[in-house]
Amino acid sequence: MSTLKIRAPFIALALAAAMLLGACKDGKQAPQTMGAGGPAEVETITVVSQAVRLSEELPGRTSAFRVAEVRPQVGGILQQRLFTEGSEVKAGQLLYQIDPATYQAAFDSAKAALARAEAAEYSTRLKADRYRTLVRTQAVSTQEQVDSEAAWKQAVAEVAAARAALETTRINLEYTRITAPIGGRIGKSMVSEGALVTAQQATALAVIQQLDPLYVDVSQSAGETLNLKKRFTSQEKGKQPKTEVRVLLDDGAEFAETGSLEFSDTTVDQSTGTVTLRATVANPRAELLPGLFVRARLTRQVAQQAILVPQASIIRDSRGKALVMLVDATSKVEARPVETGQNLGDQIVVTEGLTAGDRLIVAGLQKIKPGVPVTIADPKPDLKPKAAPAQPAAAGKAE
Repeated sequence: MSTLKIRAPFIALALAAAMLLGACKDGKQAPQTMGAGGPAEVETITVVSQAVRLSEELPGRTSAFRVAEVRPQVGGILQQRLFTEGSEVKAGQLLYQIDPATYQAAFDSAKAALARAEAAEYSTRLKADRYRTLVRTQAVSTQEQVDSEAAWKQAVAEVAAARAALETTRINLEYTRITAPIGGRIGKSMVSEGALVTAQQATALAVIQQLDPLYVDVSQSAGETLNLKKRFTSQEKGKQPKTEVRVLLDDGAEFAETGSLEFSDTTVDQSTGTVTLRATVANPRAELLPGLFVRARLTRQVAQQAILVPQASIIRDSRGKALVMLVDATSKVEARPVETGQNLGDQIVVTEGLTAGDRLIVAGLQKIKPGVPVTIADPKPDLKPKAAPAQPAAAGKAE
């Protein structure tokens, strides 16, 4: 029995060999399975161009839309402070009252001086009119008539000077009422009632900041600014692209209001090599305050055509250059260098190197190399091209 168990495998092997020889003699060959030397199986997608709203995230800080430092324009003792610190004030609202007594007296004096000058002008004008008539009958000499004319013109000039002096004292009297030059939120008061203030003093009495809308100033390197302009450039000549701005707070939350890019600075900071971009964001509830560190996401409002591919299909060579593997017309692998842009979810924008219709290998990359033949398997549903998200969760250049 043991001898039969030992010989059984050899008998089975001999029978298999005999059957194989028989099949070869009959001209029939057993089916050949894909071995190590056969074409590798890969999965591909067809590259398409689709509408994408590209965006860029940049760090920045908020700043007030307008800032006004309240300073006195005349000197005196403060009698009243007429606002609540930290409240909203309107343009022209009374903030401080300086003791107006001396300025009121100066105004009254200038007013009386004007009345006196006008009375003198009236007398000299009547005398000059009378001398013009008398000089024709030679009742007065020509010199007397000339002197009366000169006296009248001098009186007219004195009236003008008195009127200007009255206006000056009126302005100074109004300056004792310190009003808000702009509307906005006022900070703390640097002085209190009874303090002595002077005209054009260095220390501001208070600061008013307009917080709605709010500026968001972001910095970007000069080279990246040029790339951003190219990325957001409208294809229509003479039309400026509209760029939408969303503000991301420190905790990653997105601010509810949407802003727009206003301008980029015309000068590069020589110390940092950066350019300042300024956006305006609505802030109706004053939730954002000046000086906050935020991130600004700049997104074109008009979608543009771009090529998106799965990030897993991008490989890097020894120098860090991005490559993709394609299947050419002869079903062989072609390695092609590409330029990549920003990430959109699990996809990445390819700016150069691919055209619509290319067959991109997305699975089986570890089994192939350039020039080898491959067979194409049916793509899985999750590897088909995806539509780009309208608002990407994060954006930035590919590493």
